[in-house]
Amino acid sequence: MDALAGLLDGPRARGAFLLRMVMEPPWAVRIEDRAPICLMSVRRGAACIVPSDGGGPVRLGPGDIAVVRGPDPYTVADAPGTTPHALVGPGGVCTTLHGRPLGEDMVLNVRTWGNAADGGTAVLVGTYLLDGEISRRLLAALPPLLTVPADARARPLLDLLDAEIAQDEPGQRVVLDRLLDLLLIAVLRAWFARPGADAPAWYRALGDPVVGTALRLLQDDPAHPWTVASLAARAGVSRAGLARRFTELVGEPPMAYLTGWRLAVAADLLRESDTTVEAVARKVGYSTPFAFSAAFKRVRGVSPQEYRAGPSEDALDLPDRQRTLPGDRSARKLAP
Repeated sequence: MDALAGLLDGPRARGAFLLRMVMEPPWAVRIEDRAPICLMSVRRGAACIVPSDGGGPVRLGPGDIAVVRGPDPYTVADAPGTTPHALVGPGGVCTTLHGRPLGEDMVLNVRTWGNAADGGTAVLVGTYLLDGEISRRLLAALPPLLTVPADARARPLLDLLDAEIAQDEPGQRVVLDRLLDLLLIAVLRAWFARPGADAPAWYRALGDPVVGTALRLLQDDPAHPWTVASLAARAGVSRAGLARRFTELVGEPPMAYLTGWRLAVAADLLRESDTTVEAVARKVGYSTPFAFSAAFKRVRGVSPQEYRAGPSEDALDLPDRQRTLPGDRSARKLAP
């Protein structure tokens, strides 16, 4: 597994929230959905993103792409000074700033939402409702807001997503999920490859001939009974030398990193497959389900069984009455 593949092994959208926002200025929408990642790309016109942390507004032109990392709120608008007229909360629930549901008055078509069908600004929006556990390392590697200028390599994906987002065919949700994954990976690959990229410590450490070797061994085979001594032998250095250099470059000792990686892999296996807890434990290097469950609960705060039965499906399958943005066909049946 190369460095970038390890970083981008996830996200994997599952029931992501996608729409085309069409607006005629003046307009502004306050986003407080606490989503882990939201991707936006301007198709025509222009938009700006105003962070809530006091950072300056970021302007997007046609083809530009922004990735916003949650959960902090932000505003998307035609201009930095425009007062928001709508607020988007968790699950895509949209109201006025005073809490009145906006309802169908802003639904323009399937997965198309805005204040004017022929508005001068069109923005594609793709939101990951839940973060997979492996992608926590990805989230930790990203700034709150990053942008990538219009790029010929991303244009075919944007064109395809734009064409598919308003379709209502069988399997459409899966098609959109995979397109969003591909687009986000393309954007992040371009962002990490830029000059002066501020990659996380463990990502930079993969380029170190000693620590990089140890990291790849851990990532490629987390089930192996690794020790600092066995890693050092494979890396060709002393045990003390590896422990010291690994901690300096990665920010944590080798065995602590291994535990975090094992549990991250396990979390994805629990959510994405029907594999038994015992089988998951074996796949990530725990000799017994009890040892695995104890470690998982110590780090995640819940047992593997509780994590598997978590709120993911509830978050993805909101009742029709709660959907006030056209994320799917249910947008046509919104409550007033």
